[in-house]
Amino acid sequence: MKIPFINKKQAEEIIEKYPTPFHIYDEKGIRENARKLFKAFSWNKGFREYFAVKATPNPYILKILKEEGCGVDCSSLTELMMSECCGFSGSDIMFSSNVTPKEDMQKAFDLGAYINLDDITHIEFLENLCGLPETVFCRFNPGGHFELENRIMDDPGDAKYGFTKEQIIEGFRILRSKGVKHFGIHAFLASNTVTNAYYPKLARILFELAVELRDLTGADIKFVNLSGGVGVTYEPGKPENDIIAIGEGVHKAFDEVLVPAGMGDVSIFTELGRYMLAPYGHLVTKCIHQKHIYKEYIGCDACACNLMRPAMYGSYHHITVLGKENAACDHKYDVTGGLCENNDKFAIDRMLPEIDIGDILVIHDTGAHGFSMGYNYNGKLRSAELLLCEDGSVKMIRRAETPSDYFRTFDFCGIMDKYIEK
Repeated sequence: MKIPFINKKQAEEIIEKYPTPFHIYDEKGIRENARKLFKAFSWNKGFREYFAVKATPNPYILKILKEEGCGVDCSSLTELMMSECCGFSGSDIMFSSNVTPKEDMQKAFDLGAYINLDDITHIEFLENLCGLPETVFCRFNPGGHFELENRIMDDPGDAKYGFTKEQIIEGFRILRSKGVKHFGIHAFLASNTVTNAYYPKLARILFELAVELRDLTGADIKFVNLSGGVGVTYEPGKPENDIIAIGEGVHKAFDEVLVPAGMGDVSIFTELGRYMLAPYGHLVTKCIHQKHIYKEYIGCDACACNLMRPAMYGSYHHITVLGKENAACDHKYDVTGGLCENNDKFAIDRMLPEIDIGDILVIHDTGAHGFSMGYNYNGKLRSAELLLCEDGSVKMIRRAETPSDYFRTFDFCGIMDKYIEK
């Protein structure tokens, strides 16, 4: 079973001040998880986690992670701006972007961020725009299928990201000839893996590449960025990742590949988002309607605009009916939102306790790629984000949108002034 980090009494007290729907995050869980990650990689002197801002772009969350020693992985101008306002600069920031606008690249350069180039043509793009920094990262795409434990995990060859092997060799040569002194390599080969073998295998691929690049180009490779891809278990009862075992697997590959090559001072970076935050966020919503036709429907005041993963990917998110945790799951429901789209469903044919109008539902594992993927279709407004603090108090870390916010981009014409707060 998945156990919510808030109970019915807490939820009812929160709802008195902050109406549903809302996302709420568990500060204690976030901090403990970050510390566990750093412990898993404590064997590597230069280890750093660069939290993937896109997963949960909220300054309060970023500040918590900053206090725990994390940097940030940014992919856009606004993510860079938010990170800057939270006190991140220079080597605190990894800028990993693709199809990058000039403004975004310039901002990353101005902040002194580590810039991770996605394509060999971006060398000239960066040089012409800003000049080349002393340290440059390049993203590697090995092509083909990525297999693990006799299973195809993903298809890098179909992905739009990264240099081919031939390109990264040539790219390092070009960058060295233009005065770049230090290098990092990066790759992302599979998403949301739930296996202790993914990072160690990826690490071995990148460690072997690092040795080859050093030997072929003479590049001083200081950093290997394992990116993200370490996932979480959305369904209860399924195996979970053991980050300590994962860290040891990477350590073994490091000792077997880099140390004998005289590269034992290479720093390991990660760019985790889902692993860092997903289990520590809930979408809290109320049942506001029931419908009895060919199926039984529970209608919530949240919708896919608050959590689009089930609608977009068919993803499973566990649901707890607060106060009925021990009741028999003997009713089959589709749990839906109010969008004019039939895929606006948090669950399909889900066995749950009998749900009454007014019941509070917790949708689990929404701490990453939950609120951040929200949108305004049907004029739906984005919810508030709340933080359950370590001391048990709750504070708002993003207010809910209002109609005035929704109409704000018409403030130039006067048409919607009746509904735009001045």
